[in-house]
Amino acid sequence: MKTATVKELKTELEYQSKDGLLELCMHLSKFKKENKELLTYLLFEAENEARYIEGIKEEINKQFELINTSSYYYIKKSVRKILRMVKKYIRYSKNKETEVELLLHYCKVLKEMNPSIYKNRMLLNIFNRQIVLIKKTIATLHEDLQYDYTQELYELI
Repeated sequence: MKTATVKELKTELEYQSKDGLLELCMHLSKFKKENKELLTYLLFEAENEARYIEGIKEEINKQFELINTSSYYYIKKSVRKILRMVKKYIRYSKNKETEVELLLHYCKVLKEMNPSIYKNRMLLNIFNRQIVLIKKTIATLHEDLQYDYTQELYELI
């Protein structure tokens, strides 16, 4: 089966009735957890971005507390898993401010983690890559926000 392009899908969706769209959304939500999570964000959390960010920050903190610190191998795997989760939530939002806030929080928690990330090159590289990404994203924001987030970033570094 050949997958349709986004344009073809959009055109076809325009011809669907309200009930047809509802049925398609419900059918789509049954297949992947990510589809359900995205629908949850769009329907319930998109109006209050600050609450959404706080919820994700709490989840990040909780995940960092659960990390097995017996070896750097397990720490690295867990840190990458948490980063994948954060990136997924950033994709749902599509908001650059949300991206900066979540990545800054992720880097703060990562930096404060015990044992120190400075003792492992892989963890330090993960941290540094996120810092570079934060800098690029900050450059796309409004000047006032750029200043605030840049101050926060330099406190982190």
